[in-house]
Amino acid sequence: MMRRTARLLGACAAAAMLALATPGTAQAAQGILFIDGAPNRDPSGCFPLGDFAPSQVSNYTSGTAWVWTGPNCGGEVVHPIFAGQVTIAHGRSLYIE
Repeated sequence: MMRRTARLLGACAAAAMLALATPGTAQAAQGILFIDGAPNRDPSGCFPLGDFAPSQVSNYTSGTAWVWTGPNCGGEVVHPIFAGQVTIAHGRSLYIE
């Protein structure tokens, strides 16, 4: 019972962080998001990450990217990738706006 409550609270916290980080109007992040070396200029929306190995992500945009456990930005938020951050994304998809 306590694990279920902890998971529910974690999911709610992740959803709240995502809601607060998302601006009121849909607008692409300005800059370039590199996923495994492939550039995405002024990215917006959901991007797939590597299926069998974690992806290297370089976020040179004005926005925060959110890594998700499932494909198509489904499941739970794993961690954010802030503007200017270069990291390994441990998830199946990434959302940025």
